[in-house]
Amino acid sequence: MKIEFVQLTTTTESKEEAEKIAQTLVKRRLAGCVQIIGPITSIHRWKGKVEKADEWLCFIKTKKELYSNVEDAIKQIHKYETPEIIAIPITAGSKEYLEWLSNELKT
Repeated sequence: MKIEFVQLTTTTESKEEAEKIAQTLVKRRLAGCVQIIGPITSIHRWKGKVEKADEWLCFIKTKKELYSNVEDAIKQIHKYETPEIIAIPITAGSKEYLEWLSNELKT
């Protein structure tokens, strides 16, 4: 059985919140790695208005089968009413990295 991996993204309003999400996911073995980039500028429509915000972007590596657990954990921590939580399939990767990732995640 082939393991399917995904990379999730979420954005937060602060570096501290991004780090809390990352620490929680890695400690619970829901993510093998979370990279945090920021601040970034986001321009989006929210409740009928165009808004601009500085945010922190999290790249979360996990197994597809753990997606719902990761989503639930993010929603428990996240301060946004509707946080971005998007999964993108990892279609290829180095054998060594994907083996490491698999070993770091819940089975």
